[in-house]
Amino acid sequence: MEIDQTARFVQMLSDGLGNGAVYALLAVGFVVIFKSTGVISFAQPALMVVGALSVSIFGQALGLPYWVAVIAGMAFAAVVALVVERVALRPMVGRPPFVAAIVTLGVDIVLRNIANRIIGPTPAQMGDPFGFSTVTFMGASIQQRDIAAFLIGMVLVAALFAFFKYSRTGLAMRAAAFDQEVALVQGINVGTVFALSWALAAMLAVVAGVFLSAEAGLSQTTFTSAFKALPAIILGGLDSVGGAVIGGIAIGVVEAAFATYQGTGTGQGLSFLGNNFATVSPYLVMLLVLLFKPFGLFGTPEIERV
Repeated sequence: MEIDQTARFVQMLSDGLGNGAVYALLAVGFVVIFKSTGVISFAQPALMVVGALSVSIFGQALGLPYWVAVIAGMAFAAVVALVVERVALRPMVGRPPFVAAIVTLGVDIVLRNIANRIIGPTPAQMGDPFGFSTVTFMGASIQQRDIAAFLIGMVLVAALFAFFKYSRTGLAMRAAAFDQEVALVQGINVGTVFALSWALAAMLAVVAGVFLSAEAGLSQTTFTSAFKALPAIILGGLDSVGGAVIGGIAIGVVEAAFATYQGTGTGQGLSFLGNNFATVSPYLVMLLVLLFKPFGLFGTPEIERV
């Protein structure tokens, strides 16, 4: 019995880390745009769908190898993000952040409607190279897809941290995020920083979308999973890239824990919470954080004098 419980815990943890890494990639995209522009972009789900759909087209329709299709999809999503930033968001510079956020919501609706028309009623397949292959560890069958999602997600996040810390462009983005006026005085092109932040966020969203769609394909409802990045950034802090990573993984583990131990229909565990409570558990975490620690675990508190 003890071995079974151990295997169950390991299974839950692997599921949570795999999904959490995906949420972390999406959350980092939200934070990168927010730190650079001061705007919460609600267009991330649409960029994820558009990018993942392009991966499906490149791989399945055009016959490109899987990883080549993923890279091509990331490039395509980056171009779409650059166009969106230039056409829809650049004119909003100087306007209240709330106005720009509403514009991103409109962009999300337009892009998702276009993508959904292309997807149609049948999910678009990604050509997942991992399939249902598993490895056995401590009695648990861990999907290779979860391992790949976690490892690739963490490698991308580490590369992003290195980019921000060591490259000239990354340092310019950090400077613009800290103080745009000072960055302008130092000769940094803030407009370029805005565009690059959107491109980076879009590319991270594509990788997340590919893993979210790997098993069942990209459907017209896949975008709803992207909104689980919102509890992640609220938990970690809206202006903290590291907090977004920790928040994403934490949300993934919380969701997996409820799915594993809720015990619906067995009369055990947390069955009194009702069916599929795991799907709403990330938003419960978000609500609790907003009530007791509104700036998140690693966010910067803002003090306003009146």
